[in-house]
Amino acid sequence: MEATLPPGPSQTVLRQSLAWGFRPRPFLDRCRREFGDMFTIRLGQVGPVVMLAHPDHIKEVFTGDPEVFHAGEANVILRPSLGRHSVLLLDDAQHMRQRKLLLPPFHGERMQRYGELMREIAERDIAGWPRGVAFRLHTHTQDVTMRIIVEAVFGVTEEARSERVRTALKEFLDWGTNPRQIAYLALMDVDHQERNFFFKRERAKVDAVVYDEIRRARERDDVSEREDILSLLLQARHEDGSPMSDEELRDELMTLLLAGHETTATSLAWAIERLVRHPEAMERLVSEAREGGTEYAEAVCKETLRMRPVLPIVARLLKRDVEIGGRLLPEGVIVAPNIYLVQHREDVYPDPRRFRPERFLEGQGGTYSWIPFGGGIRRCIGASFALYEMRIVLQAIARSVELRAAQPKAEPVGRRSITLTPRHGAQVVAA
Repeated sequence: MEATLPPGPSQTVLRQSLAWGFRPRPFLDRCRREFGDMFTIRLGQVGPVVMLAHPDHIKEVFTGDPEVFHAGEANVILRPSLGRHSVLLLDDAQHMRQRKLLLPPFHGERMQRYGELMREIAERDIAGWPRGVAFRLHTHTQDVTMRIIVEAVFGVTEEARSERVRTALKEFLDWGTNPRQIAYLALMDVDHQERNFFFKRERAKVDAVVYDEIRRARERDDVSEREDILSLLLQARHEDGSPMSDEELRDELMTLLLAGHETTATSLAWAIERLVRHPEAMERLVSEAREGGTEYAEAVCKETLRMRPVLPIVARLLKRDVEIGGRLLPEGVIVAPNIYLVQHREDVYPDPRRFRPERFLEGQGGTYSWIPFGGGIRRCIGASFALYEMRIVLQAIARSVELRAAQPKAEPVGRRSITLTPRHGAQVVAA
């Protein structure tokens, strides 16, 4: 059998890249209608990408040999920001070693201890929301998740230091997600991005703050008694007994901060954007929150992540020819389980464009058809933390404030770098 790429749109690479960048959902829907559950798109910096929209095909990727399906190499575009030591950029044994170091801080029992911190930060922010006028909720969910992640990761409770860390991270994020900067950096390969003067200047600013926090943490006398993630990572040891270097710590902290903050903030904004347009769901969430339950809130989180995944795909680079779904795909191509398409399958989720959290109380979905955190051995380490944080913050909102949509029409999907966000910031009015 000869290795070949499945069919796909015939437009130029530029047109496909623009469609992927600015209208990804209509582009993917059109490709699915025309070419089925496996098709090839071609993107400027990346080359051909084989999209997979069937759970069986996705299972083949997630259960495949990790030495063949390389996620780290497929994520290389993240290297300038996250660094070479980031667990997202590593493959094979190196990835497994680093992943083991990062797992203990996200143990379920330890994670639960962050609940009160999450609740307090959310309630404090909600108390300052404007009343009676439209505002962008996404801005506030970003503030909340940034405070949570800075305190949980760095253990910084002193307001001046916390603000310094938050400001540095926010400025770096805002610079990197500015459409003008994205277009400018898109003209370069990864190596040139890393050497770019303007990028290096912005990264140096945030690095100075992160390395200062690492230095402070190393000087603490009570590291073994602390619960913040940085303190736990300082106690972690490689197989040879050596601690993590400052560079390793920096890269993993940036991975946790940037991935954990931005994705959760956006998911929370999408959850409220959906809820204010479905008053029956909001009413049920509020009632449960006041009674102290959690089941429906968790279903709301899962349905939000199904309908409005923050990332549309996960990616793997093939290290040799691989057969998926009866087709032999060539070495060197990226295969991408498509989060958006598989989570909108009519045969898995009846009436898939309807927001209905009850479907997750009825048992809809599955390991390879609900994949907002990826899957297999590369499933997001912080998945449980993110879902827990989403639920805690959503319930704090439900108990504390009454919200309505600023406009009746659903907000369209926009882009913020690689994430899919509410285009108008999830505008709401608080009573």
